[in-house]
Amino acid sequence: MKKVINTQNAPAPIGPYNQAIMAGNTLYVSGQIAIDPQSGNLVDANIEEETHQVMANLKAVLNAADLDFINVVKTSIFLSDMNSFSKVNEIYGQYFTKDFPARETVAVKTLPKNVNVEISAIAVKM
Repeated sequence: MKKVINTQNAPAPIGPYNQAIMAGNTLYVSGQIAIDPQSGNLVDANIEEETHQVMANLKAVLNAADLDFINVVKTSIFLSDMNSFSKVNEIYGQYFTKDFPARETVAVKTLPKNVNVEISAIAVKM
């Protein structure tokens, strides 16, 4: 059984996809970028603010499915520049208290709307 998860507390999709899909007890969260869901504007003053906005968007989607970061088992981080790795990593780590999820971080040529970071997640309702 598949259930679409959408919330106004995270940016609306900018393409033919949903914010997340719940399949059984597993939530697949689409990649989030630093769009402020209230204004629709990019939060891109610096990589720190951008990463915090991405994590806030992920949290909003998780919460819409009655989950939180403790439920996340896997993330994928996409960076436009691997030189941002340490700053993104530091901020990302602030959102998890223990038992960090599995993860990969890759540098890519470009991301939607030319942002610097995009993060997707898989979470499990336990």
